[in-house]
Amino acid sequence: MDATALDNLREALRGPLVTPQDAEYDETRSIYNAMIDRRPAAIARCTGTADVRTTIAFARQTGVELAVRGGGHSGPGLCLVDGGLTLDLSLMRWVRVDPLNRTAQVGGGSVLGDLDHETHSFGLGVPAGINSTTGVGGLTLGGGHGHLTRKYGLTIDSLLAADVVLADGGVVTTTEKEHPDLLWALRGGGGNFGVVTSFTFRLHPVDTVGVAATVWPVEQTQEVLRWYREFLPSAPEDLNGFFAFMAVPPAPPFPEPLHGKKVCGVIWCYTGDLEGGRLDDVLSVVNDPAPPAFHFATPMPYPVLQTMFDDLVPKGLQWYWRGDFFDTVTDEAMAVHERFGRELPTGLSTMHLYPIDGAAHDVAPGETAWAYRDATWSGVIAGIDPDPANADLIRRWCVDYWSALHPHSMGGSYVNFLGESEEPDRVRATYRDNYARLAAVKHTYDPDNFFHANQNIPPAA
Repeated sequence: MDATALDNLREALRGPLVTPQDAEYDETRSIYNAMIDRRPAAIARCTGTADVRTTIAFARQTGVELAVRGGGHSGPGLCLVDGGLTLDLSLMRWVRVDPLNRTAQVGGGSVLGDLDHETHSFGLGVPAGINSTTGVGGLTLGGGHGHLTRKYGLTIDSLLAADVVLADGGVVTTTEKEHPDLLWALRGGGGNFGVVTSFTFRLHPVDTVGVAATVWPVEQTQEVLRWYREFLPSAPEDLNGFFAFMAVPPAPPFPEPLHGKKVCGVIWCYTGDLEGGRLDDVLSVVNDPAPPAFHFATPMPYPVLQTMFDDLVPKGLQWYWRGDFFDTVTDEAMAVHERFGRELPTGLSTMHLYPIDGAAHDVAPGETAWAYRDATWSGVIAGIDPDPANADLIRRWCVDYWSALHPHSMGGSYVNFLGESEEPDRVRATYRDNYARLAAVKHTYDPDNFFHANQNIPPAA
């Protein structure tokens, strides 16, 4: 980029403009997935809407490629472009709770920990994710699922409004009455339509929840999955549980003899009544498939549950992931799961099946951009390791696992689980019949496809 133009941009911004000449450049360009090593020409750390508009205007005037960063959790690193300009929202972290109306307005750079901290003091919360470090923006624009999905639906089902800076620099507030087509698209359509500087969510009662971890030897995967696929969809919506493979971490509450062992298991969250040992009664069923190797259950403040995995998978690890939607877990898929569960390539590599039934099924496929309202699980396969030397190992395991499992899927994936270098048709498959409408909304608000560093939906002709 032209040095004079960059100096002019620096003067126009209230937040800092970071370039490769600055000491903080490498730290500023780093994101959650250390497998991504891209070098933007500049990073505009915006402090508000004015900085966002200034950055967009600069990118349009100079023709430089623009990427948008919220929490920096994008698996394929879509928030960075080599030689381009990153519009960084991470300084815009704020949450304002209205307990009377049960709503929260959230800055575009906020992470889930910010949201949970503020809402929890009022006994309220938003169904969103399983890690406190995840960006609110990226998770919401992709749809958002987590521990509260069966009870309260997807994150987008609680999205009431958004302030958006458009490609032409205009600013709109989208609600069910104002620009409703844009709100529909933001509810799952990704970062295709503008830069969201704030989100407004409906809040739900959530305070102390019942949390449990149940694990079985990986050799019992098929028995456990056969039970899990029948039990959970029929369970009360107060009970959520995602299935996972893992190597048992060497930390409490797991006993030392299990440390490092490959297991399958379920992480439970119960939002019902916890009085009188109710949690133990609800989870007495964990003995049905086979006696577990370990079972631990305790009441826990919801924000503590949201931080439970933060230390296990901190920023700076190598990640490679792919996903799919499933309406059931077929017997053939169970065999695939067991094979690759036994072959976990590293201690942190995993596979999760997140339930997306219950309240998430109360919304019709056409009511939001998220098209897979008939899916029961959102699956993700994640190769993870701290050592860059193992990048090819975890990538190969993930791709092989996904290739064997994909024929048993519904064809599309949660857009936030689409991995690096996947076919463009995967984006179309993710939105099914909603794709054409999304392309039309894209044409209305971004006809030149200015925002294309994302899981892109080109504008309709």
